[in-house]
Amino acid sequence: MYKVFVNDIPIILSTEKYIGKNYTALPIKRVKIKSVIKQMMRGELTHINLYHNKEKKLLKVLKKSLPVVVAGGGMVHNNKGKILFIYRNGKWDLPKGKLEKNETIEECALREVWEETGVENLKISEFITVTYHVFKRNNKFKLKETHWYKMTSDYEGELKPEAGEGIKKVKWKNFEKSQKALLKSYENIKILFPKEYLIPNPKDRIV
Repeated sequence: MYKVFVNDIPIILSTEKYIGKNYTALPIKRVKIKSVIKQMMRGELTHINLYHNKEKKLLKVLKKSLPVVVAGGGMVHNNKGKILFIYRNGKWDLPKGKLEKNETIEECALREVWEETGVENLKISEFITVTYHVFKRNNKFKLKETHWYKMTSDYEGELKPEAGEGIKKVKWKNFEKSQKALLKSYENIKILFPKEYLIPNPKDRIV
């Protein structure tokens, strides 16, 4: 199963036709994916399950429907156990960026973290996962496939937000501040973190 986020709402890609009574199940090979995305953007659709009995076909069909932008990013921990966040477009995010020609995805992730934050001495410790989300550029929908890595750094110098990329702030955050930041983050960023980092959003509480 995969989750592809559209405005923080996931399209589920599954080998199962039925995944819950709230979901509209559509065969991925027959559906017009761009039409589904447009309806989700307008708030007309929320629970979508695109299914195929062969798992390897799910992403293959999706990638034929949308141009793919491959990116790399990092969740960086320092010697004090703090995590590196960036603030952009009114949300707390993790540094990431587009893969360039003739570089590996690991090189891309390290370069983008350094460019967006100024943090040096970065080392990859492990691969986390791949996330998918749809965005619109030049009036066209595209699929961003981001490869995420856990990183470490002993850097204690100045943090330098990359203004050209719209980054307003770069901060090291401890556990509690990371929890608060994730309340104002993206759903595809939240899934990178262990469950203990995720606390219910006060706005979602039923009174």
